[in-house]
Amino acid sequence: MNNEWLYRLALTNVKLVGPITGRGLIQHYGTASAVMQAPLKDLRHREGIGEIKAKAFKDPVVMERAEAELTYISKHNITPIWIDDDAYPHRLKNCVDAPLVLYYKGNANLSAGKMIAIVGTRKHTDYGRQLTEELVEGLAEQEDIIIVSGLADGIDTIAHKAAIQKGIQTVGVLGHGHDKMYPAHNKTLAKEMQGQGGVLTEFPSGTIPDRENFPMRNRIVAGMCDVTVVVESDINGGSLITARIASGYNREVAAFPGKVTDKRSAGCNELIKSNIAGMITNAGDLLEMMNWGKAKKKPAVQKQLFINLTTEEKMLMSLLDGKDAVHADELYRASGMSSSQLAAILLQLEMQGLVKTLPGKMYKVS
Repeated sequence: MNNEWLYRLALTNVKLVGPITGRGLIQHYGTASAVMQAPLKDLRHREGIGEIKAKAFKDPVVMERAEAELTYISKHNITPIWIDDDAYPHRLKNCVDAPLVLYYKGNANLSAGKMIAIVGTRKHTDYGRQLTEELVEGLAEQEDIIIVSGLADGIDTIAHKAAIQKGIQTVGVLGHGHDKMYPAHNKTLAKEMQGQGGVLTEFPSGTIPDRENFPMRNRIVAGMCDVTVVVESDINGGSLITARIASGYNREVAAFPGKVTDKRSAGCNELIKSNIAGMITNAGDLLEMMNWGKAKKKPAVQKQLFINLTTEEKMLMSLLDGKDAVHADELYRASGMSSSQLAAILLQLEMQGLVKTLPGKMYKVS
């Protein structure tokens, strides 16, 4: 592993410097090594840094921990993924607070065509178990699909196990380092998942499963998926945090309804009531919601239909032509347009009946 990786790991170890600030520094200096080697007087004047944070970059413990982590991941066959790497989950990369580094053990493509988070309470009912297992079974016929969850007790574990049983790749996101496992009895499950999906975390070795780590874990679950499905959750459940984060990322959220008297469904009912989540009752509802049904492919739009379009409209149509769907962020990068210009032109194309808007900020030729 090259020397740049040492500085990348060091950057993530700097106290009080999170992924948003770190990403801004990378954009300014170009590389992690340039950030870590920048003069103190230069760092202190960067936005969001100041004197105290600038001095933290020069703490010798930062490099010592990076060297130890580099040794650990090499010894234990852990793959570090940098935010600019092709292997980094492309949906997560579009989130403003995406972690700079992910530590990964597995064989799944983290940017698969259909990424579904299934989350819920640790203290599930038989109803919750049945819903989870039937949902996963109903998704088994889908191609290029990955089930993502948090490897916690309850619904998370049921979803992971059901995916393995049905031959679906499944990825677990940890709230601690790879040298720990919480809950401990999921150690065997996590190892099995590495051969049929994977396990990842943003936390280096030695990080214990502290309470504050799990909302951070939840943002990765939500950020790397097209849709987050909440099976069972009370009104204050951690799954609702994941759902609200997903909604904040402009991702789809779905929830199974429950009895109004059942506290373990109160969270799901509230998500549906507040229009954060769409109500589903089975896998078919989810597939319809996401427009993932087995519809026949339409032939590519004939080029002569583009004759009366503007140059910018033709560009967007060419980017969409022949593809099942394209995310707005991909159109933004490929077209070079401003976000407001892109939104206006897409709306114009939709009004002309040439483009269709899909859930999750996806677009396709009508």
